[in-house]
Amino acid sequence: MRLILSVLLLTLAPLAAPVHAQGYPERPVTLVVPFAAGGPSDAIGRVIAQRMSRELKQQIVIENVAGVGGTLGSARVVKAAPDGYTLLINDLALPSAPLLKRNLTFNVRADLVPVGVLNTGPMVLIARRTLGIASVGDLAARMKGDSTPLNLGHSGIGSNSHMCGLLLQASIGAKVTEVAYRGAGPAMNDLVGGTLDIMCEQTATALPQVQGGSVVALAVTSAARLPALPSVPTMIEAGHAGFEFVLWHGLYAPSGTPKPIIDVLSQAMNASLDDPEIRARYAEMGRSELPPDARTPAAHAARLEAEIERLRGLLEGAGVKPQE
Repeated sequence: MRLILSVLLLTLAPLAAPVHAQGYPERPVTLVVPFAAGGPSDAIGRVIAQRMSRELKQQIVIENVAGVGGTLGSARVVKAAPDGYTLLINDLALPSAPLLKRNLTFNVRADLVPVGVLNTGPMVLIARRTLGIASVGDLAARMKGDSTPLNLGHSGIGSNSHMCGLLLQASIGAKVTEVAYRGAGPAMNDLVGGTLDIMCEQTATALPQVQGGSVVALAVTSAARLPALPSVPTMIEAGHAGFEFVLWHGLYAPSGTPKPIIDVLSQAMNASLDDPEIRARYAEMGRSELPPDARTPAAHAARLEAEIERLRGLLEGAGVKPQE
């Protein structure tokens, strides 16, 4: 009897190994964007979701779960079943979360599985048209000289725009009044409407407003100028040595998601990123994809770990401490 059972198990083992990926996905997949609709993560997520839907032959549905610097949406995915049907797109708000929030309800390293790196790109320092400034030098003079501080909008504690704003204040040596929003979309609406003074925003949402003349671009945060904004200097060119802030978006699944499913998702993501149409769409947003070997799940995990340590140095250098 024991021999028969052993033979049966050996016979079934090859069939059981890939069972988690067989037929996956059999229904629509939810991609959680942890910021408000209309922001950069939302725009980038919708582009990749549409293209990956073709690869997976199932629709990927966007769900915006905004709030608390992107941690509400991330927590939603952490708590989801690890079956490949609930995914997360996030940027530097994820690796910064344990550095900025004492009471984080999840472990960034342990509770999420990296699927792959989607793209990378800088931020753009922008101001409302009616503020009357045209350069970083003008902004620094206003920040240091005005009795009433300028207000700076961001997408919540720990968001890219928040961290970029912190570095801006540290580099200039003057403070602003920070205004937290539930996402870049609402903040941009107020900037264009004239009730917000400045933002440090991702290219995906900043470029259309700059190119349309709705806001003024003061600088980009990459080491080199952005091809889409060739006349806009870098922060380094504007006199702020070492000011480089480049971000990236990653795709994640809940911890415990079977590797065969992660592999299916990774393959679909890579096929999508190799599509010239997707590359062109991301280029229009001021973003670029990484080489294939730099966007694998393993490379993504290594990048996440390195980013946590890099941001730790940046935030500690800016005097930023964790908040409740």
